[in-house]
Amino acid sequence: MSARSAIVLLLGIATTIAGCDKPASDNGQAAANQTAAQVSTPSADEAPPSTAPAAKAGAVDRSHKGEAAPAAAFANAAGKPLTVKAFGGKPTLVNLWATWCAPCVKEMPTLDAAAKATSGRIRVVAVSEDMDPKKARAFFADRHLSAIEPMYDPQLGLSLALNANLPTTILYDKRGREVWRVIGERDWASAESRALLNEV
Repeated sequence: MSARSAIVLLLGIATTIAGCDKPASDNGQAAANQTAAQVSTPSADEAPPSTAPAAKAGAVDRSHKGEAAPAAAFANAAGKPLTVKAFGGKPTLVNLWATWCAPCVKEMPTLDAAAKATSGRIRVVAVSEDMDPKKARAFFADRHLSAIEPMYDPQLGLSLALNANLPTTILYDKRGREVWRVIGERDWASAESRALLNEV
């Protein structure tokens, strides 16, 4: 091997090593994913995280305002297929979550408190993206979450239709049109969140 070929080879190896040492770009969910791994690591039967670009966690996104809810079906506690359209006539807050998602788990008690505070004026629905609905049922039972309606999406139809990271929470008006969405954990019992919910 000539000296020139050896230099080219060494430069190529050095470039490859340098590329492996670069930290992955922060998509806004790195910390959340690390925390989620500490709570519980998704097993092979659970949903992979979405590759959608993440907004600032907890920020309100109004870029989809006026869009109709997707027609993707999920199931209620009795196993009956539903869509967001089935909730027409009443504003609905839809939360996409999973038991293995640490930010989802953290915000769930505040979501339940918000559901109680609306006194039935807004329907609050938590759609589990766990591939085993038993995990979500056990989660709700263990934490005595009574004001949120549990729903199940083991086929990931709703999260894929929305291209959503977890948690994602979307407020729909009584016609099934999006008002705003929040990607990432939020304190749903805060005064700011109460003001957001009063927009419908």
